[in-house]
Amino acid sequence: MVKILILYYSRDGSTVEMANLIARGVESVKGAEAVLRTVPDVSTVCEKTASSIPAAGAIYATLDDLKTCDGLALGSPTRFGNMAAPLKHFLDNSTQLWFSGALSGKPAGVFTSTGSLHGGQETTLLSMMLPLMHHGMLILGLPYSENALRETTSGGTPYGPSRLASDDAPISEQEKALCLALGARLAKTALMLKTDA
Repeated sequence: MVKILILYYSRDGSTVEMANLIARGVESVKGAEAVLRTVPDVSTVCEKTASSIPAAGAIYATLDDLKTCDGLALGSPTRFGNMAAPLKHFLDNSTQLWFSGALSGKPAGVFTSTGSLHGGQETTLLSMMLPLMHHGMLILGLPYSENALRETTSGGTPYGPSRLASDDAPISEQEKALCLALGARLAKTALMLKTDA
């Protein structure tokens, strides 16, 4: 059995919807379990204290969630072409895992949601890859053998699933398919790596 951590920050619900689809993709693979976790907001003036359990949705991630996962899907809304501060804050505090190499060799993928077509989807995905590469994770994208990648007219990139969430538009069929594909790809890769270990 492999455990894939789906770690995300979502303010308006678009990113969490993608996280849930990625979880479905993970669990479509026999022997794989999806674990959904989020991160609390941060204050712009000082570190904000959040209750240990959010009022709704996934519980807050701990460094132990990262340490014990067999694979990771990391998601954030786009903030000026970058990941959102709460997710960056959480990753900035993962130094002890970096020192120990706890994430090294584990597969990882990234996903994002943005409110405008050219709102920095690809740069946000790339910004999330950087700390994962420093942790020694194996970055998985989406190959063009995924038909939805060639058919999409909204979100979706070879760097990872993305979503155009403007004007309360529902997630497109292609965006859904790419989320499911990333989840399944992470689960299959984690299973292969665990078998080879």
